[in-house]
Amino acid sequence: MDQRRTLEETTQLQQQIVSRAQLLAAGFDDNHMCRQTKRGIWQRVLPATYALVSGTLTDEQRRIAAALYAGPDAQLTGLTALSWYGFRQAPRTSDVHLVVPHRARRRSTGHVVITRALALDEQARRTRLYPVCSPARSVVDAARRMRQIRPVRAIVTEAIQREFTDLISLDEEITRARRSSTALVRRAFAEVVAGARSAPEAELRQCLAASRVLPEIHWNPQLRTTDGSVLPTPDGYLDDAAVALEVDSREFHFSPEDWARTLRRHNELGRHGILVLHFTPAHIRGMAEQVRRTVEDTYRSRRGLGASVGVVVSPAR
Repeated sequence: MDQRRTLEETTQLQQQIVSRAQLLAAGFDDNHMCRQTKRGIWQRVLPATYALVSGTLTDEQRRIAAALYAGPDAQLTGLTALSWYGFRQAPRTSDVHLVVPHRARRRSTGHVVITRALALDEQARRTRLYPVCSPARSVVDAARRMRQIRPVRAIVTEAIQREFTDLISLDEEITRARRSSTALVRRAFAEVVAGARSAPEAELRQCLAASRVLPEIHWNPQLRTTDGSVLPTPDGYLDDAAVALEVDSREFHFSPEDWARTLRRHNELGRHGILVLHFTPAHIRGMAEQVRRTVEDTYRSRRGLGASVGVVVSPAR
């Protein structure tokens, strides 16, 4: 009875997910497990891992099952950990990603994706059921499995912008990973260090960097009037033409309640003679050549007007 009571407490804590070892300890044998599974009362989720309920499992139940299968030393990482932390821009996956010690024998199976590492994350966060790699380690581990720069930019910029981690911690994790599949995360990290505040902004920088017409663009500059008044900071600024560049996206920059305030900020720039060009992330991604041509044509038509508006550029923040 004590063993069964202990199992009941365990299943409640583990949201009805248990290991074969826990069932054996409670007095159930393999034949009973097999019968319950065949009747559809239980379900075998992973090798030696059972759900004592039928139906579709929740994300948390899938994480618990993966952790039980992988063993006590396994740590959630990659996209799984980013989802656990609440990243909004991380791609969604039905797999559960874990890192285990290099000596571990567990292999990827079912919805579990296992990576072996010489060193686990010393900064991992402990929960009652499994450890979760730090945001910095999780971002780097996720990025190393990606093959395109866009989602890597998204998770790196979100990690910094929403203060999940800091540049020092992220740099340390990139250095730890050395050159093993880190080209994209190194590139995204360099863009953030250079001042990119979002993935779409980084894409705009890349788009305009190919121009043979535009001069140096000031990114996220501090603008002041000649009398010292501080103006709103645009994403980019061409001082010779008094042209501001803005990436307009509620998803990446603004919450709904900020939208009206953002429009007032843009109007303030216009009041001082600055022409503001607005681009959406979809516009930048799908029509990069058109975006570049728009900025170039606007620059040509306004070249030399910057000195007349009375706005000066302070060093970038």
